[in-house]
Amino acid sequence: MFNKLIAQRYTDAYLHASQKTIGLNNAVEELMQLKEAIIRDNPQLMEMLSSMEITYSEKYDLIEKVLSADFSTDLRNFLKLLVQKNRVTKLPDILDFVRTNYSHGNEAEALIKTSFLLETETIKAIQQKLEKKYQKKFKFYIELDGNLLGGIKIIIGNTVIDGSVRRRLADLKQQLTAVRI
Repeated sequence: MFNKLIAQRYTDAYLHASQKTIGLNNAVEELMQLKEAIIRDNPQLMEMLSSMEITYSEKYDLIEKVLSADFSTDLRNFLKLLVQKNRVTKLPDILDFVRTNYSHGNEAEALIKTSFLLETETIKAIQQKLEKKYQKKFKFYIELDGNLLGGIKIIIGNTVIDGSVRRRLADLKQQLTAVRI
């Protein structure tokens, strides 16, 4: 939970700042490219940036030498900030947060699980409420799940909104077993 909070704060701050210079879409795209460049294709770079044996100035020089050709000054400065604050080890969490929350621009994916087919008006009402609450556009996927017994369950990233009959029955059972006679 703590790592997710750190990732969210650093990501939101960086994207807010870079919105004025390189734009939100470019900043998100660069972070996604950074994931490939550092985490997947060049894990030694990540080890060097997180090493306590290398000085900050050497790490800054390394960032400039390796990333200056492909990445903006904003992103390089963001990495330097992570190095300075000893948060560079949180970079994988930050990049995962970007992937799950920003990779679709201002659009997020949501899975609606239901035990019955929903009418178009119902889906639109759900969409309007979620977009108002989360300040995002949603792309919905619908999955029929007979185990819910009724109601719906909405999954947005790591957030689950469970309005299923199965969940309500489980809550009721828990309340009844907690009552002493």
